[in-house]
Amino acid sequence: MKNLYDVQQLLKKFNILVYVGKRKWDIELMALELDNLHKAGVISNKNYMTAKLILNHEYEIEVAKESGQCKD
Repeated sequence: MKNLYDVQQLLKKFNILVYVGKRKWDIELMALELDNLHKAGVISNKNYMTAKLILNHEYEIEVAKESGQCKD
């Protein structure tokens, strides 16, 4: 797992498709769904931690874009 797409594919394995319309909100909802999967014990700690790191990184990028600190 290396990027947001990979996290989406992990969630898709559990029939969880997230599209709210704003990337930042999508990331927040994916994090909540990931937490629920982890609490239910259906994903490994390694997959959970990796996915959370990816989501946190992507979220920080979105926050930076909104505040004008990112040139992308």
